[in-house]
Amino acid sequence: MICADARAVSAEHILRSANLRAGDIDVVFGGPPCQGFSIIGKRSPSDPRNQGLFHFHRIIHELKPRLFVLENVPGLTSLGTHLRRFIAKCRVSGYDIVDPFEVLDAAQYGVPQERRRVFLYGFLDGLAPPKYPTPTHRSRSRSIRNGKNGRGPGHEALPFGPTVSEAIGDLPDVNKIAALRHSESVPWQLESGSEYARRLHGDIADPFDFSYQRIFDKTLLTCSQRIEHSPECRARFRKTRPGSTEPLSRLVKLSADGVSHTLRAGTLPDKGSFMAPRPIHPTSSRCITVREAARLHSYPDWFRFHVTKWHGFRQIGNSVPPLLARAVAATVMKALGATPTKPDHPVELRNQWKLSIAFSKSSVGIAPTRRYAGLRKAKRKHDPK
Repeated sequence: MICADARAVSAEHILRSANLRAGDIDVVFGGPPCQGFSIIGKRSPSDPRNQGLFHFHRIIHELKPRLFVLENVPGLTSLGTHLRRFIAKCRVSGYDIVDPFEVLDAAQYGVPQERRRVFLYGFLDGLAPPKYPTPTHRSRSRSIRNGKNGRGPGHEALPFGPTVSEAIGDLPDVNKIAALRHSESVPWQLESGSEYARRLHGDIADPFDFSYQRIFDKTLLTCSQRIEHSPECRARFRKTRPGSTEPLSRLVKLSADGVSHTLRAGTLPDKGSFMAPRPIHPTSSRCITVREAARLHSYPDWFRFHVTKWHGFRQIGNSVPPLLARAVAATVMKALGATPTKPDHPVELRNQWKLSIAFSKSSVGIAPTRRYAGLRKAKRKHDPK
């Protein structure tokens, strides 16, 4: 693992660290910063974060993987100049592009969240072009259109994906656990939940899970520090109808028998440190916890996030849902002619003290870059101490 700014790291450093040579790598996955492309933001072509797209190409060009996968928000396609330049550069570097590229919705791959993201495959000559994954679930969202990402042929034959209730219904109401006012974890024996919940908790074997088996304490509820709301706020949340938006906070209240809307990340210190809008719990008068967000994102319960809610929600909102990532990775394995196997030895969780490391300490050992320098400058500006 190399913790570095992609704009500053060289392919030579990556190869040397992994004891590899250019051409030894099968695949590179990348998700350059998407804020400059997002329809929620300003979608400015001059946003400096958009240059991450071309640093991703630079790394591909120098590493020479057999295949690469780019993931980003659908808004990337609306800033056509950037995407056309990226594709042109990749073709000059010897890569064919799977055309047309597609927008995949996580809800159609077993994730209880409507989350649409564009995926673009590139591959070297001589390699079989990868195919986009076929949806495994029927979407509950009414906003999905026709075609591959909606109600195309065979749609009616697919099972519905898990609901919000099936994802988080077995988790306790944190408002009733006093210890979670000041702590993010507490001993707790979970009730028997849905098949989806039991898979994420490790109670049911998942035949398509090829990761290391993790050893973790199943009697410990983690990432669940509660959010303290005022009585007035809780009253507004109670009055809000599931599936609608609470007028004052503009937060969406989840519907127990539906799926979540897209979970977002919020902003870094150089952009104001704004907390991402968190959904309102479908039955409790509060916003959801980090663990509940993780369930809605399809993360297994052994996976731990930073103990602060701001960082935890950012980690989730910035990531590709694991079940969607798995569906994409399976198509890559097939294109490479590889067969996945599960490691035969389990792995224990360790270095858990890092889950509470301060942001100012997180870049220790990393060469200073404009990115980190900018964040430190922003922090000083907002916090004179």
